[in-house]
Amino acid sequence: MPEPITADALEGQFGSRRLMEQLAFILEVEKLKTILRKTPLLDRSRVENDAEHTWQLALMAMVLSEHSREPVDLLRVIKMLLIHDIVEIDAGDTFAYDHVARVSQAERELKAADRIFAILPQDQAAEFRALWDEFELKATAESRFANAMDRLQPTLHNFFTEGGTWNTKGVTSADVQRRTAPIAVSSDSLGELCKQLVASAIEQGILAPAPDDQSTHHTQSN
Repeated sequence: MPEPITADALEGQFGSRRLMEQLAFILEVEKLKTILRKTPLLDRSRVENDAEHTWQLALMAMVLSEHSREPVDLLRVIKMLLIHDIVEIDAGDTFAYDHVARVSQAERELKAADRIFAILPQDQAAEFRALWDEFELKATAESRFANAMDRLQPTLHNFFTEGGTWNTKGVTSADVQRRTAPIAVSSDSLGELCKQLVASAIEQGILAPAPDDQSTHHTQSN
């Protein structure tokens, strides 16, 4: 990946130091378009990138905010969603069902957050970092709803692409249920939607049932 275009390199050419720091950040986060995720597009032509994922989450929040269990500041939710994956420029996308990679995920992403948000002017760096930390902690209504969008989107893509990443070896309904559980914390209706999607996916054979589900399903079938 190319070296970052820094404010030092831009200073004196186009405007104030503050503007150069802002431009340097904007140019740096363009790299989000190059970070590929595992989630397929609905037309299955390729996988999505982080910028596409981020845009879709922000739009989903605008459309679905009425389903939040608690009132939310929609602008704050959208801000969180627009920056929540910026750390993947350095840390890379960590596949939700890669249990080995997830062990080092927090450390990699914290290091990335330290570098990338520091490109901004100090006040904006503090604001953006606070939003990112809030998203990670899931302690506010806004962060819980933002996380719900982040988990709902790939669930929808997987269901409507005949399993998508659920077809990865070893992934079962238990994994998906654990992954989507925070959705119900934020929204009753969206949590129920996910339960229905998982149940339907098992019935269609596009999601492997957990061992307990398999035995239950076998008993019911007989």
